Amino acid sequence: RRGRRNHLAACCCDCEELDDGCDRWLMCKSLPPGALERIADTVADRLRVPWFSGAVKINVSLVPPLVLLPVFLHVAALHFLLGLIVLTSLPVVVLWYYYLTHRRKERTLFFLSLGLFSLGYMYYVFLREVVPRGHVEDSQVVALTCGLILMLAALSRAKKDPGYLPIPAGNEEPSHQGLPNRSVRGSSSGLPGISGAASSRAVNGEAKGYCRMSAEQPEGVKKDWCTKCQLVRPARAGHCRLCGRCVRRLDHHCVWINSCVGEQNHQAFILALSFFMLTSVYGITLTLHTICRGRTPFVALFYCPGAYSDYSSALSFTCVWYCAIVTAGMGYILLIQLLNISYNVTEREARLALRDNTGRRLLGGLVVDTGQYNRGLLCNWGHFLSLGSSPPQRSAEDIV
Repeated sequence: RRGRRNHLAACCCDCEELDDGCDRWLMCKSLPPGALERIADTVADRLRVPWFSGAVKINVSLVPPLVLLPVFLHVAALHFLLGLIVLTSLPVVVLWYYYLTHRRKERTLFFLSLGLFSLGYMYYVFLREVVPRGHVEDSQVVALTCGLILMLAALSRAKKDPGYLPIPAGNEEPSHQGLPNRSVRGSSSGLPGISGAASSRAVNGEAKGYCRMSAEQPEGVKKDWCTKCQLVRPARAGHCRLCGRCVRRLDHHCVWINSCVGEQNHQAFILALSFFMLTSVYGITLTLHTICRGRTPFVALFYCPGAYSDYSSALSFTCVWYCAIVTAGMGYILLIQLLNISYNVTEREARLALRDNTGRRLLGGLVVDTGQYNRGLLCNWGHFLSLGSSPPQRSAEDIV
């Protein structure tokens, strides 16, 4: 039209990058660096659905689990070899996507969407394919449902504020540019290492409240300066590069809840993992008792001759194996967390101790003991159970 080339993709997205990319593809030319990322960002921004208050943007990372998981599970139920291929490739794809987003320091809802939709879809398959066989009692269904509800309640609590440190006044958004090297001498040497620009900020009042707050900490406890958030962090706090905020007693950033695990939500995180393990193992046991009668759950998981006799049993058995793979992964995470709590060490502290060669591996390398906060098993668990019981101290500026 009017002597100009066009393509069908322009009907969906009037994007110059997309026009240029299609032209280069038709002429067998390579795309410039970063072109695919810019095209994907533009398409993701314009992928919206009409709504009464205006078009609502759809997060692209929410779509793949909703579409691909049922397709893969139904394909895996067609034959034993297809099930072996699909159930082997799924963890590989998930790990690949995790390392891809972790390397780019991106936050994504893919893992949270995958986890929640997996729970909902497994519960749906259980009610539709397993319960109608008549071998599951109503009380067992109620117990499984209650476990699922408790797990979701704990997950909802774990999604809340992990213990973010308040942003200093006059610095609404955490700065992503660090201070010059001459302004900071080490990250854990305390306030004497702050000089130059950092001390001038404290004098001007940007970090004055945090200096007063940290002065109330016990003597001998290390405090450090965060060059990203421009504040003095209390002991055991850390900066999350994905959230862009400092968190009290930062343990790690969990992609499954798309949030940090810190002082305020660590207990809820452990509770959600525990409820998930109990509910998942109970559901797997009920399903295997139904489709593999006369065998123990462990034996039936590896040897169930009648699993592929009909499509309903095959789908249930495939979902059992999918649940078993996910449960094994979550069980490993829960084990590491329980061991870390027993030695009063966080994932972040263990990683830093290994990097600086200041910790020692115990129990075959499952836990790293830094020796800095370890006060014995009972005291360590008492400290963990008391996390978040007292409200965090407020700065002098907030009080005024």
